Amino acid sequence: MDSPISIQPAARGKVRDIYDLGDRLLLVATDRLSAFDVVLPDAIPYKGEVLTKLSLYWFEELGSIVPNHLLSADVADLPVEFAPWSDWLAGRFMLVRKATVFPVECIVRGYLAGSGWSEYKVSGTVCGMPLPAGLTESARLPQPMFTPSTKAELGTHDENITVHRMFEMVGEEYGAELQEASGALYSAARDHAAPKGIIIADTKFEFGLVDGVVTLVDEVLTPDSSRFWPAAGYQAGHSQPSFDKQFVRDWLEASGWDKTSPAPDLPAEIVEKTSAKYIQAYESITGRSFVPERG
Repeated sequence: MDSPISIQPAARGKVRDIYDLGDRLLLVATDRLSAFDVVLPDAIPYKGEVLTKLSLYWFEELGSIVPNHLLSADVADLPVEFAPWSDWLAGRFMLVRKATVFPVECIVRGYLAGSGWSEYKVSGTVCGMPLPAGLTESARLPQPMFTPSTKAELGTHDENITVHRMFEMVGEEYGAELQEASGALYSAARDHAAPKGIIIADTKFEFGLVDGVVTLVDEVLTPDSSRFWPAAGYQAGHSQPSFDKQFVRDWLEASGWDKTSPAPDLPAEIVEKTSAKYIQAYESITGRSFVPERG
């Protein structure tokens, strides 16, 4: 089910609806799923709750590294005009500070996967940066790589850019701060997840300015923004099972879909498996049981 809220959001992303409350924003994570930058017709049960609760977990765990925009996720703090939908919103919203968001996504790669592996096979580089010869798919990189990209409009693709280009876009001082913060957040999260049997292969962060201070915004370290791999059975040289929408990607790739909108309907089995994977990611990382706010 998509959002039942009749109030029109100020902006609608692939997954989140954003409501402008003046000095604050209300971010609502729906159960929508996107793949290959196209929003799919089928919702994934509990996905919005998983994304929100996992982000809340990481905001708390990583709060000492860089400030974040979270104000509250308590239903009691919902603006009165959203009260009619409080049951549906429970567990899937965040009230946040308004930020001037930087127009880049800050990606950190710790392992050779995805588009990075595709590029490396051809040129020995990732986002134009050379790597040692002889690396295999899913190999741990000698050190995490910072590979920013542009923020694509809905329905279009992100574009990898050089660090130099990012510095030109946001200014050298802020660029250096974003790069340093991204590396510190990734390293802390990787080390936090490792004893729990989770490899964080890569992730993306978004930042903005709140009262002139660089601030972590949007979601953080969820299956939508990261590759989580089970450490058990990890072996470089091939792709890894992951705690995300890989079931969906694999089915879509095999379906013959041309990756342009509209996307095909998903089989019920794929929807159920994907929902279970999202929940498993939450439980593995936090050590907590996932308890839905509603049935």
